[in-house]
Amino acid sequence: MIKNILPALMLGLSGIASTAILASPVHAEDKKAEQVHVRGSIVSYSASTLKVKTREGETVDVALADDWKVSSVANAKVTDIKPGDFVGIASLPKEGGGDGALEVLIFPPALKGAGEGSYGWDLKPNSNMTNASVADAVKDVDGRTVTVSYHGKEKKISIPDGTPVVTFAPATKDDLVPGAVVFVPAEKAATGTIAHQVLVGKNGVVPPM
Repeated sequence: MIKNILPALMLGLSGIASTAILASPVHAEDKKAEQVHVRGSIVSYSASTLKVKTREGETVDVALADDWKVSSVANAKVTDIKPGDFVGIASLPKEGGGDGALEVLIFPPALKGAGEGSYGWDLKPNSNMTNASVADAVKDVDGRTVTVSYHGKEKKISIPDGTPVVTFAPATKDDLVPGAVVFVPAEKAATGTIAHQVLVGKNGVVPPM
């Protein structure tokens, strides 16, 4: 599936890469602005501003940087995940131990290694994001369990039935219509919230991250 969409993605990879970069942890010594994730639906869009009603119910204005890009996501399947793939998995600790996936993003091969690591995430309280290479994907009594590796470490994450699995897909600014669901990795600056990348829902598929 990834190979099928890669030619269409090549023109947008620079924009997609910014999503991966902004999704990675920011070390204190490098921190220049607070990283924020805006999740919600579009109220309106102009050339330089995206107005979003967030999942928390507030309406925020996101200033779009001069070099901003837009991308989308497309549905994938758990069986599309193969050893060697690079994935981003948001997860929560399970009561019985280990982690359970909340969503899975399969990166195109050109973005292998982007934001590699495991760190806190704000999709749900106590959730984590793990960007890592798939070492093994096996079927067991609890469903699909993926073993991923990053920086010499390994982590097993189960993927329950019904977990959203997506990959990147092309989008245009014409897709930024009122009501469309967006995920915006952005920065809090003195002048407000600024974004270089917008991930927009399209064809009934919404950004699950």
